[in-house]
Amino acid sequence: MNSVVLVGRAGADPEIKYFESGRMRSTFNLAVDRPVKRTEGQDTTDWFRIEIWGKDAERAKEWIRKGSLLGIQGRLEISKWTDKNGQKQEMFIISASTFRLLGSRQDSGSQAYAGAASGGGDSDFAF
Repeated sequence: MNSVVLVGRAGADPEIKYFESGRMRSTFNLAVDRPVKRTEGQDTTDWFRIEIWGKDAERAKEWIRKGSLLGIQGRLEISKWTDKNGQKQEMFIISASTFRLLGSRQDSGSQAYAGAASGGGDSDFAF
């Protein structure tokens, strides 16, 4: 089973890309705190690349802002490519099937609603 659930804050406003096929993709980084015991030092932040496809990508662009507290559910994917120098590259990506804004307007700019996006872009979106 390939399932990932994360709660964290958006590192920037989502970027949206439109493809010739008519599909769209929204991407952003999510910062997730990994707490450590007080005796071990400071907490660590893990960064994850998030992708949202379809109509949900536009909704993400509209509602998610830098600092928004989010719940993300999706699957782990590996993107592989060869760069300009001929070097093979890999990047781990979370392909979100569901996202939910958490918190309130006072919470680091988060929007005051909880919405869910699922099914790759063709689901209802609750405002």
